[in-house]
Amino acid sequence: MRPLLLLALAGVLCGQSPRKQGDPLAALPKNIEILTHFGERADFSPSNTEVAFMAKSFGDAFVIDLKTRAIRCLTCSIPGAAFLRVMHLSNGDYILIGAEKFTDIRTSRSRDNELWYLARKPGSKPVRLGQKMSEGAAISKKSMKIAFSETSGQNPELPKGASNLIVAEVDLSAGAPALKNRQVVISSPDNRCTLEAQDFYDNDGRMTYTCYEPKGLSSVWTLDLATKKTVNQTAQIGSYNEVEGIFPDGQYTCVESDRQGVLMGATKLFRDIDIWKLKLDGTGKSFERLTHFNDYEGGKASNPVVSTDGRMMAFQFARSADEAGVGYGILLMHFRK
Repeated sequence: MRPLLLLALAGVLCGQSPRKQGDPLAALPKNIEILTHFGERADFSPSNTEVAFMAKSFGDAFVIDLKTRAIRCLTCSIPGAAFLRVMHLSNGDYILIGAEKFTDIRTSRSRDNELWYLARKPGSKPVRLGQKMSEGAAISKKSMKIAFSETSGQNPELPKGASNLIVAEVDLSAGAPALKNRQVVISSPDNRCTLEAQDFYDNDGRMTYTCYEPKGLSSVWTLDLATKKTVNQTAQIGSYNEVEGIFPDGQYTCVESDRQGVLMGATKLFRDIDIWKLKLDGTGKSFERLTHFNDYEGGKASNPVVSTDGRMMAFQFARSADEAGVGYGILLMHFRK
């Protein structure tokens, strides 16, 4: 065992936290700036001119202009908005994810979670797409292709614990938006792997997805949509690894990982994540840490997305005590050339 890991484990056994005290926002690297002081779950527009984000879980969707820094609310005219995610479509409109109304955290986030279409024209109302789904979705920045997952919580015809990953297209040809060419591309028969779609890449020919595993573990997978070949990209890393945010070359992706916690000798899995950069070559050898918020007691960084030109990453400051997805402001990391 490495000496640094031995020291970290010794500190934990003696009751000493391996993490720092203080505020990670007060010690940001020069290439990271605070974009907003509230919000969570950011998403770049295809043109990289704006970032969409949620004010809070089960709340309103906003966009911020990256040049003027003007913030505009997309859903504030909708009484009782209870959305969880907002994402850009390739045509400039938006996909919203959430329930029609808030009932309680578990019901609204699982059973009642569904897809909505929102036109970019100010004052537009969300249009239900008639599709219940689990957690997040993959939205192409090049076409109207979309991918999402469903479990028995949304589709009672599935056996308990089973999940499907589905690819479809958003169709506007009939006037009202709808989903067409719906296809189940991969299935999991039980909760040894609960599927969640994340990102398309390689001209929408491949995609990344997360496999949530028992005991709070998770892994990063890729799927070739033509051959249906799947690869566990983090098999050699282990613990908690959730894929988030593809780089435009399709060779790398961001990962919410507790790897630094594992190396410290103390991890609470998804509650102790930071953002890492993984090469999608199946070896797990190229795994670079990008943020260091979890070096601080109670801190973490999550939900990264990469701009389509590869120059920026938007992510959120979060607290380890909170549930997944909760954030307290959007930050921008500018990648050095």
